[in-house]
Amino acid sequence: MNPRFSWFNATSVALGFAFLYIPILLLVIFSFNESKLVTVWGGFSTKWYSALLENEAFLDAAWVTLRVALITATVATVLGTMAALVLVRSGRFKGRTLFTGMVYAPLVMPEVITGLSLLLLFIAIGMDRGIVTITLAHITFAMCFATVVISSRLVTFDRSLEEAAEDLGASPLDAFFSVTLPIIAPAIVAAWLLTFTLSLDDLVIASFTSGPGATTLPMKIYSSVRLGVTPEINALSTILISVVALGVIIASLLGKRADINREI
Repeated sequence: MNPRFSWFNATSVALGFAFLYIPILLLVIFSFNESKLVTVWGGFSTKWYSALLENEAFLDAAWVTLRVALITATVATVLGTMAALVLVRSGRFKGRTLFTGMVYAPLVMPEVITGLSLLLLFIAIGMDRGIVTITLAHITFAMCFATVVISSRLVTFDRSLEEAAEDLGASPLDAFFSVTLPIIAPAIVAAWLLTFTLSLDDLVIASFTSGPGATTLPMKIYSSVRLGVTPEINALSTILISVVALGVIIASLLGKRADINREI
């Protein structure tokens, strides 16, 4: 018997996974419920998925969320890459401590404080709240996560590769795009996916910085759940779970294929 195995550990792990995944499994099952009651099984049906596709409020909120998340992930990843390069490669410079603190502050700042401060900023400068303000707010707090992911890869990067490219006649910019960028690309992709997920999932900051006609999907779900959970919410949640699960599976397969190619 494995000395690390014990029935206590196995039971603890099983109870933990059950606590996490049984509610999700029940949500998926009841999304195919014929009855309007989400706790009473009335037979198998897919009508709530059809009703969800006809719900313009949910579709509009989903479109707003997708646009905000795509812009946020792209801009935050670019800014995070630039900030990571400054933190890792610029050495000591005047104001480095302040710059580092400003970059990493959103990591430890409560979302309520971040959302309220951004709301007061937008009011002070007279900016109307809407999709633009939500996007700016998401970029503000998502950039620090991209910086952490990319800087952790740059710390272990072998700079002799860039120096070799420069010795062969490449400019520093050419060396970065032809050598550094392809090597740190997995970290950049990971940062993009992380910031995309954070923007897609955010409720608190979006609630502070949104305005009329700029309701995100988490805000719409939250407002609907406060009036009672409906089978349409279950169907929408099931679709989101399926998309996330599909993304995890694809990323895992691509990672295994890359490992196999490196071994060959």
